[in-house]
Amino acid sequence: MTESILRALSMAFAMGWEILWPLILGFALSAVVQAVVSHREMARLLPNDRPRSIATALALGAASSSCSYAAVALARALFRKGANFTAAMAFEMASTNLVAELSIIMLAFLGWELTLAEFVGAPIMVGLLVLLFRRFLSREFLEEAKTQADKGIAGRMEGHAEMDMSVTEGTLWQRMTSEKGLAAISHYFVMDWAAVWLDIVGGLLIAGALAAWVPPDFWQSFFLVDHPLVAKLWGPIVGPLVAVVSFVCSVGNIPLAAVLWNGGISFGGVIAFIFADLIILPILNISRKYYGLKMAGFLFVTFYAAMAGAALVVELIFGVLGLVPAQRNARVAEASITWDYTTWLNIAFVILAGLLVWRFLKTGGPAMLRMMNRSAAPGHSH
Repeated sequence: MTESILRALSMAFAMGWEILWPLILGFALSAVVQAVVSHREMARLLPNDRPRSIATALALGAASSSCSYAAVALARALFRKGANFTAAMAFEMASTNLVAELSIIMLAFLGWELTLAEFVGAPIMVGLLVLLFRRFLSREFLEEAKTQADKGIAGRMEGHAEMDMSVTEGTLWQRMTSEKGLAAISHYFVMDWAAVWLDIVGGLLIAGALAAWVPPDFWQSFFLVDHPLVAKLWGPIVGPLVAVVSFVCSVGNIPLAAVLWNGGISFGGVIAFIFADLIILPILNISRKYYGLKMAGFLFVTFYAAMAGAALVVELIFGVLGLVPAQRNARVAEASITWDYTTWLNIAFVILAGLLVWRFLKTGGPAMLRMMNRSAAPGHSH
């Protein structure tokens, strides 16, 4: 028993070691983008569900934090300030599927084909969601959701979602290198890590346990590997359901996605699993607090349909183009540290992270960190 646990922990550590520098790089890039892109005008830019507003929502989401809890909280804040509900949900999806750190981690773990599939599939998923909302979202549902949203019931990462330290004066380089800009970058970097570290650690531990304890025969049977055509349909259906009960969201579900991919889940199935971080049980409970039980149920059904549908479309497109990998070689390995490029990159990026944390501590960061899980006062931004 002890040996089995140690093997699971060693595999979790090995995966964590492999993605350490990509994680730091991804969060640093995200911090830079957030520091130069203001959140203050978002609600004004999302007035309806027309293509222009939806495209804007995708761009704004891609420029935000990858934390699912912060994305859900910010989407509600935008809705309360007058943003169109459909556009706010499109923003929410984009902020967990189109951000830089996600692509870097996927590239490190899963390869370029699945990374490309994620970024092709995310706009398709949002497009399907818009169509579902137009067909099934009633005015009564919206009014009830708005009434519930205006109660301001706390979820998680409220302060993080409301934080806006972006620098808008000067050129892009001047914004990034100014004293205020560097402080903002360091704050966003640390805040994003604080928001998702539990999900990352949880995802690594779950992935390590499944990789170590679950035999390949189980995965092959569960994902219907012996029935290729049925498996292509089954994967996008079951992928989100696995995500729902995994309790892991944001970039934390990528290690588990790697285990599922090696285990035999279809190409579309692993994409659907990654899409589904917004319908895990803790997020659904927050949606219930934000918008009421009926709207939370509506969001679950429509999100699930859009995620599964988009994943199936991606499976078909990439299959026709011959872009579905023939080999399943996601990075799930035993623990080992050698003096290779990974070690040197980890050292370099840990030094970068240390510098950002040092600046965070020197510029009032700890006080702001304590505000992450509570709402800021109306009209107040950091």
